[in-house]
Amino acid sequence: MISYITGKIRSLTREPGRAVVIAGGVGYEVSLPTYVYQSLANEGLNVGSEVELEIYYHVTDRQPKPMLVGFRHPSEKQFFEQLIQVEGIGPAKAAAALVFPVSTIASAIETEDLASLQRLPGIGSRAAQKIVATLRGKVAATALLQDAGISEQGQQTAVPQASDARSEAIEALVTLGYRPTEAQDKGDDVIRRSPETVDDLQELMREVFKAQVSTQD
Repeated sequence: MISYITGKIRSLTREPGRAVVIAGGVGYEVSLPTYVYQSLANEGLNVGSEVELEIYYHVTDRQPKPMLVGFRHPSEKQFFEQLIQVEGIGPAKAAAALVFPVSTIASAIETEDLASLQRLPGIGSRAAQKIVATLRGKVAATALLQDAGISEQGQQTAVPQASDARSEAIEALVTLGYRPTEAQDKGDDVIRRSPETVDDLQELMREVFKAQVSTQD
């Protein structure tokens, strides 16, 4: 099983999104969702460039040829793995649907924006409803990726008594690119407003996302 590849790009195509990466003398064909291809292009990565990719590896008895799907960030791969848990959405369909950053799609799920989900290739009204029904409340952390590392604000504040959920939430936000003090502020603000979230990681992250959305409105 392959979960990560680092090597040199031998070939790279947009339609379909695909790269051949040479690692250890072996060429690996990796499917690239549209937004992943675009992120490589935006960084000027092309044939001959070194690249690092998180890999989702898929093979079944009915599909013995391995399918490798590449991502730039572990959270993107995790979101993909959540998406393929939705009834009727397999790896190929999910990879084709990811034409926007996963943060944008996760935000649409959390806000029940069915119209935006139906803009994804291969996702109709029924599929959009299934995605929301299956994943809403579970992808708030991914939705927060869109703001990772952007804010320059956030002052040191008194930290409430630690809980496992709070500590894990702060660690998750830092992983997403937030400054440690900013991550603490966001988590602690939610806990002050909704003390019941202090021991519930999923609910705490969901409330952090909701607070982020409300500040953007």
